Amino acid sequence: MDKSLATLLRALQSGSDEQDVSRLLGSATTLLTLLSNPLNVTLITSQLLSAPAIWQRPDGLRTTIRILGIFNSAAIHFVQSEDSPETNRQFPTQRGLGREDWVIAVVKGADARSPRWRHLCVLAGLLIGFEGRGKQSISQSLRSNLESATVKAVNLALQEEASSGELVGDSVGMMLSHVFDLLSDSEKMNINNDLLLPTLTDAAFYSEEGLQNGDFLSTIDSDVVQREGMKFDWSPKSSTYMQCQRMTTGPLIASLGSLSRLTAFCVENVSDAYLLSGMIDELRAFTRSLCEQWRQNKLSEIDITEESMYLSEESLRATTPLLWRVLKSTMFAVVIILRSLLGRVLSDNHMRADGGPFMAIQTLHILGDLYFVSSRLGANAFSQYTFVFLTAIDILSQFPVQAEAFLRAIRPPSAGSIPQHPLDRCLDLYFLNTAEHFTTVLSPELNEELLIGAATPYLGLGSDQRLFEIFESAHSVMLAVLSASQNSDLLAKHIHPYVDVLFRVFPHNLSARQFRIAVKTLIRISSPPSLISERQPLLPSTILELVRFRLEIASPALMQRNAGPPAPSFPEEKLPFIGQPSFSEQSVLALTLIDALPFLPIDQLEDWLPIVAESVNMIKDADQLRTCRQRFWNVLSNGEMDVGRAALCVAWWGTRGGRDMVLFGRDNQAEGPLMSGALEEASKL
Repeated sequence: MDKSLATLLRALQSGSDEQDVSRLLGSATTLLTLLSNPLNVTLITSQLLSAPAIWQRPDGLRTTIRILGIFNSAAIHFVQSEDSPETNRQFPTQRGLGREDWVIAVVKGADARSPRWRHLCVLAGLLIGFEGRGKQSISQSLRSNLESATVKAVNLALQEEASSGELVGDSVGMMLSHVFDLLSDSEKMNINNDLLLPTLTDAAFYSEEGLQNGDFLSTIDSDVVQREGMKFDWSPKSSTYMQCQRMTTGPLIASLGSLSRLTAFCVENVSDAYLLSGMIDELRAFTRSLCEQWRQNKLSEIDITEESMYLSEESLRATTPLLWRVLKSTMFAVVIILRSLLGRVLSDNHMRADGGPFMAIQTLHILGDLYFVSSRLGANAFSQYTFVFLTAIDILSQFPVQAEAFLRAIRPPSAGSIPQHPLDRCLDLYFLNTAEHFTTVLSPELNEELLIGAATPYLGLGSDQRLFEIFESAHSVMLAVLSASQNSDLLAKHIHPYVDVLFRVFPHNLSARQFRIAVKTLIRISSPPSLISERQPLLPSTILELVRFRLEIASPALMQRNAGPPAPSFPEEKLPFIGQPSFSEQSVLALTLIDALPFLPIDQLEDWLPIVAESVNMIKDADQLRTCRQRFWNVLSNGEMDVGRAALCVAWWGTRGGRDMVLFGRDNQAEGPLMSGALEEASKL
């Protein structure tokens, strides 16, 4: 063993090629677990942290990981060999050090011969090896000492980082993210978050080991070539794909989730609030670059609905899924950081007055830059994204001037027309989904200029599957604008054209769910106490009359279910059978009439109850008729009506023949007034 130790030390002091270094590190792990002299353990540790053969030409973070792995593996093997009777029988004289003595000897090797950041390889490796995965292999006092030493090494390394290069910051961030969950809460609070936060941001999003400011996206373009026909191919054998593979398997990208959680912790606990402004500026610069780099890639010119048409089989199966996994991980990491940032904005009373709207605007810009990724998953794909999006909107809604400036900044550059590039259409969708939430804080002029102007080109294009989601969002925006209380003049101006569009696109270009919501909303906003009800009191009945007329000529055949996704702006309502494929156009129109009843003016409700009952009985299919009758009863009985309307409906149902009209139809009712208890002419009694 002494001979092996001498050979290892000579090799570490001399320059060696990479293959020799790998062999050296393997033998170092074995020796660390078998040496019985604490001085030799300390010596080999010191040499591993300072050896020219290892550190003269480091292979980036992979070298750091390999050194950390030596001490992690040594700790695991030490415990296994010490606890194994078989090992004790094979090497009865080799074990001269107890567990804690061995740990102390190893830690002593992290001395002044090596920089502070390399000491983390020892401390983090030991902590993970002894205490990782829920194990408790050392005493509490020794663990506390290791934790304290780890935090002290992190803080000292961060102070030296500015003059030490990129590898230092990347290594500190990566190793701390691996060991962070093993630190006690009190030790976590001793970390210098003011120095750590910019280090983590640079490591994750800008370093060569990280996401490289998104530059990898534009470099891929050179290897995306057109093959047979209109197919584009990104070959798994291309240099850019191999580079993308190396990046995804690199230590920083592989641990991007834990790195983002560590960054979120720093955001929550940083003492200098001005650092948060710098951090979100860095994030915004990164996402803006990522979005622009994506635009320069040929893959961005292919709409998600057309990928099977324009991408080769190899690209669909192998290469592009890897790229989207990287982008999805990037989006998740950014959202985790933004969630902590907005939580800090909400709870920090010491933040400057303009900090809230500034953070909210930057957050919404960042989400917009990443929307080409998040839109593939669905805007509400996970709760943290929803929290960040809605919280930023809530904060910004308190500042109408800043909200207007933000919406002007992200408005479609070619308002009134539909862009050809899929990325521009994606940004249009983000604008519509975001602007919908600001209708109540914008003036009527801005609502018309920004929102209606952007939504109008998409209102009649639901048949184009590439535009389906934008089409649904445009309808949601129109309804939101018309529903805003300050927009009564806009309602009077645009409700009739919008009703024309609505009936023109249904049922072929508009889902049953969206049509029912749209008509119900129009009835609600045109009924008292809306101002338009004073000028056009019969408007609700006019809209319902259009629905009833369409029902008379509607097809009883079952409609095909629309393949497009539901509008993200409207959460799924708790109405029965919404969106199911087994409905005819006729039954959907009948359900639309029923849905509108709770919002009709009470004088018009009395007229429409028998008309709706008669319309329901026009349906011939037994199952759909049963569904419509059940929905009719639910509207009357489950609390959707207010007190006045409910009293009217009870009287109509019980004493004015409503029940028989709904269940049996007008033709099956007895003619003429009858005294209570009287027998009909057809009765056999």
